[in-house]
Amino acid sequence: MRQFERRSRDRSSDRAHRRALDWTLGSWRLAGTVVAIGLAMFLTFHVVNGKHGLSIWHQKRAEDRQLRKEIDELQQENARLSEHVERLKSDPNEIEHEAREKLHYARPGEIVYTLPEPVQPPPQPVVQPAKASVLTSAVSLLHDLLQAGAHLFGLGAHQ
Repeated sequence: MRQFERRSRDRSSDRAHRRALDWTLGSWRLAGTVVAIGLAMFLTFHVVNGKHGLSIWHQKRAEDRQLRKEIDELQQENARLSEHVERLKSDPNEIEHEAREKLHYARPGEIVYTLPEPVQPPPQPVVQPAKASVLTSAVSLLHDLLQAGAHLFGLGAHQ
């Protein structure tokens, strides 16, 4: 009988131990699932809104497109100005044309009639610093070339 009681006690303690173990494993599984879901939600939020997330990536991509467009425009303008400078270096007619148009030079004996400018001044464009330096250097070079060309062709400023 004692053995029966011992077996029955062992069985009941085994069952209780088994139930406690099952409950512990079940609660750990639940806690692990909750932690995994929380971690997945955090990582998803971080990928979308983090320091290097998708929203920042889209902003940087738009900024990159805008800067590339601006670079292309500046390169086209630079090429146009370079061609104009080359024409001024090599073509006497171009030098004379620029001297007459921009500096209002005339040959001796010529009479220049200047019409009044329109009353409304043109709007001032906003020039960015990089663009301003390219334009300033091109304009100063153009001015120097025009003055040199005007002296070569005997053109002087009209009165």
